[in-house]
Amino acid sequence: MTFFNKIKWILGILLVFVLIAITNLIDRNNFIRVRDSVVTIYEDRLVAKELIYEMSKSVNDKEIALVSKDSVFFKEKNLKVNTQIKGFLSRFEQTKLTTEEGKTFEDLKSNFNSLFNSEHSSLDQNSENSSASLALISDIKDNLDDLSKIQISEGSKQLAISKKAINTVELFTQIEIYLLVFLAIVIQIIVIYNPKAKQ
Repeated sequence: MTFFNKIKWILGILLVFVLIAITNLIDRNNFIRVRDSVVTIYEDRLVAKELIYEMSKSVNDKEIALVSKDSVFFKEKNLKVNTQIKGFLSRFEQTKLTTEEGKTFEDLKSNFNSLFNSEHSSLDQNSENSSASLALISDIKDNLDDLSKIQISEGSKQLAISKKAINTVELFTQIEIYLLVFLAIVIQIIVIYNPKAKQ
């Protein structure tokens, strides 16, 4: 094999290697985006949705107890429910919050603190205190509804990011195949071409 032929082979192999390396890096970046998006959907959206659901159940229990004037609930169960709610709030705070979500969450925490203080300051649930507590519960429910809608919206955004990344991977895979075919033809031409034969 002559020196010229060796150079042709080396160039051909280098072209294939560079193409594969570049497409591999692009594919890797897109797969990382898909992975991060899936993790975000689970950790920051589905877990948050579950916490919102649990808080809603606890708030409903409080509301039913207030409306039915269930003094047993406030004496025996309310403290446990409040502790659970504080745990849910703490776990929710650990998820990745968007700006809008952060504002709504701060409002929710403030409303819960007001409700806890209202319950703590008056052990007997008179009608005035009951009305104030019901108003706070209504605000809390609105906050929870807003947070729930944000989870759906953000989950949709993450899904769109995943789809876009997957579409990019598919596009680059097709481009890769066409480039490999093109390079195979170019390499064949380079290898078959013999400048001495024309002379």
